[in-house]
Amino acid sequence: MINNLMYIELKTGYSDDGPAWIGYVRTSKTKKTIYFNDHAFQKSNGSYSNYIDVENGDEYWISGLKKKESNRHWAGHGKIMIDRRAVCEYLTLIGEKELPLNLFEVVDIEDKFPVERVKSFLNEKE
Repeated sequence: MINNLMYIELKTGYSDDGPAWIGYVRTSKTKKTIYFNDHAFQKSNGSYSNYIDVENGDEYWISGLKKKESNRHWAGHGKIMIDRRAVCEYLTLIGEKELPLNLFEVVDIEDKFPVERVKSFLNEKE
C-alpha cells in the first residue's frame, strides 16, 4: 500500500457542492482501489465521478491536489475539510504560508482503512 495526500469529493446527490476532504489515503499498487476514512473506492467511469464506494455505490471525484488555493470544481461551493496532519504539507505544495479559512475547515480524520472488510465484501459479491 502507498500513502498519498488526495482530494476526495462526494458527487452522488450533490453535483459540484458535495462534502469534500483533503487527507491521506492508502491505495493499491495500481491505484484502482483507494482507501480513505473507513471507505474503499474503486476506479470507475461515471459522468461526473471517477471512483465509486464499493459498499454503497456512491460516486466520488478523487484526484491529486491542485497547486492553487481551492481544489473544488469551478462551479462548486462549500468548505473543504482538511486533515489537521496534512495542513503543513498542503501549504508547502501550494506555496502559501497560511491556510485560507474561508475555503477550508481543519478537522481530525482517523486512519481507518477497511482493507479486510472490503476484501470480504467484494468476495461475497462475486
